[in-house]
Order: sequence, then C-alpha cells, then structure tokens
Amino acid sequence: MLAAGRRIQLILPCISLNPSFNPALSLHSVYSSIFRISRCYLATEASPDKDSVSDEVLNDFLSVIENESAPSVEVCSAYIDKMCNAGNVSAARKMLKVLHDKNIHFSYKLYARLLVMASQKNDIDLSCQVFKKLLLSNESIGTTVYLNFSQAFTESSDCVELLSFVKEVLEMSRSSISVINRIIYAFAKSGQKDKALLIFDHLKRANFTLDLITYNIVLDILGRSGRMDEMLTEFASMEEVDIVPDFISYNTLINSLRRIGRFDMCLLYLRKMVESGIEPDLLTYAALIESFGRSGNVEASLELFRQMKMMKIRPSIYIYRSLIANLNRAGKFQLAAELSDEMNSSSTCLAKPEDFKPKGRQRKS
Repeated sequence: MLAAGRRIQLILPCISLNPSFNPALSLHSVYSSIFRISRCYLATEASPDKDSVSDEVLNDFLSVIENESAPSVEVCSAYIDKMCNAGNVSAARKMLKVLHDKNIHFSYKLYARLLVMASQKNDIDLSCQVFKKLLLSNESIGTTVYLNFSQAFTESSDCVELLSFVKEVLEMSRSSISVINRIIYAFAKSGQKDKALLIFDHLKRANFTLDLITYNIVLDILGRSGRMDEMLTEFASMEEVDIVPDFISYNTLINSLRRIGRFDMCLLYLRKMVESGIEPDLLTYAALIESFGRSGNVEASLELFRQMKMMKIRPSIYIYRSLIANLNRAGKFQLAAELSDEMNSSSTCLAKPEDFKPKGRQRKS
C-alpha cells in the first residue's frame, strides 16, 4: 500500500498541473483513474501473470478513454508506461491507435520507450508507427532512437516493409535526406549493412537526390565490408551526380585500400586528393607512412613524410617512431639516427593527440 500511495502522490500533481485539466471535472472520475492505475501496479508487484495484468491494464485504459470526455495525458501515459513494463506489444498497439484516434499525444520520452519495447520484440509495424510519431515531434531525435528502430528489422529478411517505410519518410519529412542518412547509418551500425545498402540502391533507382553525406556513409560501409570494386564504382559515380568528394570521402577510400595492401592505389588517390585542392590530414599521412614502412617500402614512407611537412602538417611522435623503427628494420641506421635527433630537437612542436581528431577541410580557392 505504501508503494501505491507513493504513485498516487506522483500522479495527482501531474494531473492537476496538466494544461488540459478541468477543475470542474468531478473528483470521482480523477480518483477512479488513479485508483485503477494504482491497482494495476499492485497487481504487477503481487502476481507473476503478466498476461492477466496486461488485460486488466488495457481494459481499465479503454474504460477511461470511453467514459472521460478529456482524459488526462498523464493518466494515459501511465497506462502506456505500465504496458511497456508488461512487454505486451499487441495491447500497446491498441492503446496507440485509440490515442491516435482521440488525437492524444504523449511525451517524446515515452514514445522512445515504446520504440525500445517494439524493437526488442522485432515488431516492425509498431516500431514504424512509433518512429513516425517521433519524427513528427518537435524534439531532436538522438542516434539511439535510430538504432532502436533499425534493430526491429534484425530478424526480417523481407525488405518490402522497410522500403515502404522509407518512401513514407521521404513524403512526410521536410529534412528527409538527413533522416534517411541517419537511417542508413543506423542499419549499418546495427550490423545490417545489406539493408543499409538496399535503401541506398532503392533511392538511386528512384532518382532521389542524395548528398555527400549519403555517399560517405555508403563508401564506409563498402570499405569496411571489403567490397572494394563496389566502393570504387560508387566513388566514381559521385561525379556523375555532381557531388564533389571531400576529405572524408578520400580518407575512407585511402584507408580501405590501405587495409587490403593496395598501396599503389593509395598513392593514386592521395595524388588526386591533393590535385583537387583537398588537404590530407594527419590521420591520412600517419596511416600511410606506417603502412608503407611496415610493407618494407621505406622510400615511399619517407616521401610521404616529406610531403606532409611541406604541407605544414606537424608530424607526431608516433610517426617519427614508426619511421625510425622501419628504417632500422631496413638496415638504414644512419637515416634512423638522423630522424631520432630531429624528433628530439622538435619535441615541443610535435602534433598532439587532439590533432588526430578529424577536422573539416576547406577546398582551396
């Protein structure tokens, strides 16, 4: 009873402070709603039969909606919260439909919680419904919400519903490309790379206008999947749709080629990057210098080191140590000693860890 009393104390102020609260409303209807919710909480704590508890919550909810002309948002939210605790997807779906018909909306936080439950149950239909509610809200949707939405599809091999939903998003959202990009990223992040690429291919076939961010996400997906031919094809296709690659595009391409040992192509695209007026960053040079050095091509790593310094990019102690170790391994001890002296004499002006964080690069005029 103490637990029920505490919940009544929490619910009652919420109801009285609600803008839609009508002081003329009979106290009997308000307290009856609170009593029903409290009784459901007590039933949950006392009984392991979640199905019977869910039925009771649903019936009480429908009774409140039917008998009260202006049911409190807080009371309706309490019922939804209770159903989330019970994990009853079908009942939650019924509640959501009733509230939609009554034009009753609740908090972003509760919609997000409902989405978690729906995605955990792999309920695609409910996940899509709730996700649309979140998109139409005035709240900023975080990455976690997108990931929760994508996880609802993990057990599904039929992508008809997914593509149908993507079409709806494009029709309903003002910032649709931003939303679509985040959906593609979320599917890739949740391990559903094929579905992410399917969305991309579908949009391309539909001649939907994609942007640089879309292509950068897709290049990363293809590169991490080892699908190098497809990655190079998509990189080349950017020019066909008048999208100019940026330093992220080139870095993604170069690092993917580096991972499979295609150092010749790394240098080719590094050269194209520079010719396009896009500055390589410290991360690009650090990765390539170490890779060429480890492969035994110390001359190429030294040439990259010289280029980096010519472009006024400060070397880090890690680059120096990598070069020195690889030169010693190649038997070039004198050159390794010279670099060691250079490193020690310039220790105060070496690149710091924060310089390794990717930064935006402006195209040279």
